[in-house]
Amino acid sequence: MASGCWGFKKVKTSVCNGTNGFAGGASAHHSGGVGGLFHCGLGGGTSTVVRAEMCFFCFDVLNCHLNNCDSPKTSPSFPNDSYPLFVTWKVGRDHRLRGCIGTFSPVNLHSGLREYAISSATKDSRFSAITKDEIPCLYCSVSILNQFEDTQGYLDWEVGKHGIRIEFPNEKNHRKTATYLPEVAVEQSWDRIQTIDSLLHKGGYKGIISEEVRRSIKLTRYQSEKITVSYAEYISRGSIEPPPLTNCNGCLVDHQPMSVVPSHVSYRYQNNHTSNHSQASMNHHHHGHS
Repeated sequence: MASGCWGFKKVKTSVCNGTNGFAGGASAHHSGGVGGLFHCGLGGGTSTVVRAEMCFFCFDVLNCHLNNCDSPKTSPSFPNDSYPLFVTWKVGRDHRLRGCIGTFSPVNLHSGLREYAISSATKDSRFSAITKDEIPCLYCSVSILNQFEDTQGYLDWEVGKHGIRIEFPNEKNHRKTATYLPEVAVEQSWDRIQTIDSLLHKGGYKGIISEEVRRSIKLTRYQSEKITVSYAEYISRGSIEPPPLTNCNGCLVDHQPMSVVPSHVSYRYQNNHTSNHSQASMNHHHHGHS
């Protein structure tokens, strides 16, 4: 089942709870430059997961979709393992959110990124579909989710480290689900209670939020690896020097260097380079901010 990083919808429970291979201690290091990676411990081992080629592939897929050409036939250079993932598109110098959709169910990276590159750009119900005229202004982010854990309560998570997914009964006792990716609370300068209350509202809760309501929440926490690539980096495919400013339909875009961040290390760093205006709701997909 797909989801949105800032959204609400009744969805299936994630199959990634507990010790399902995504748990385990996480360590990270960064090899600098374009294409730099973080290596995060998944399932107790060290694995390379997120990489620039994933964003390049998303750009390929969206470019072909919007220009009515055949999708890339060559298999991507990155592995085809299965992970929960989100694809996010932002536009312009202020990195305005244009779409973010993903899934909590593990999907093969090749087919999953192909699907969510298009759906996040064209089917996010909060926005009009991205047009081909916007492509030169775009930034693509891929988030790979891991380390899903059940919690002891609605406060059992850390701002800047964990994304959260909540299940709760609304006023009519219907079960609802909503999620925020790890960077959301940091970007909005929220504490844990502010984040929970906002997420309840985003999930469609209309009543007064009391302590009893908060304690009725079932909360799953998770972490993520995230990489962001600009259109300029996509077309240069490895150029270290960023290109000059680009004027896209009156929007002056400063193509900043690609960043690769794990949720627990550098969302505060990423916040220095991105806008705070990335909120998402859920439709039949999970809409996620990255």
